[in-house]
Amino acid sequence: MARAPAREGPETPLEMLNRNEGFFPFLPDNRKEVLLVSRAQTIALTVPSGGEIRAPGAREIGLEVSLVDGTVWTGVAEVNLPQPMSRPIDYLNAGGGPFFAVTTNKATHLVNRAHVLYARPTD
Repeated sequence: MARAPAREGPETPLEMLNRNEGFFPFLPDNRKEVLLVSRAQTIALTVPSGGEIRAPGAREIGLEVSLVDGTVWTGVAEVNLPQPMSRPIDYLNAGGGPFFAVTTNKATHLVNRAHVLYARPTD
C-alpha cells in the first residue's frame, strides 16, 4: 500500500478508492493476475471488520444504504464534519470523493455514491 498523502501511515482502502485515477489494481483470491478495475463502475468494495482506520474525533450516525443492484446495508458512518453539518445528508453530500464508508457488524462497505439508489438515517 502507498503512504497516505495527508497523514502518517499506510493508505486506507477508502483513500485509495477516492484517488483521481480512473482505475485501481485488484488481486482477487485464487488469481495470479492483477485486474485493473474501473472506479466509476465499482459499486462497492467490502473490507472485513478491522480493516479501516478510525478517524479521531469522528462521531457515528446510523445509516441504511440501498444500492442500484438491490443490496441494502444498515450500519454506521463516521462523520467528521462541523457540528452544524453532521446530519446524514451532510455526510452523503460531503466532498471527499466518490466513495464513502458504511460499517456493519461484519464489515466496512466502501460505497460509490453514483450507485446509491437511496439512503436513510436510522437514528
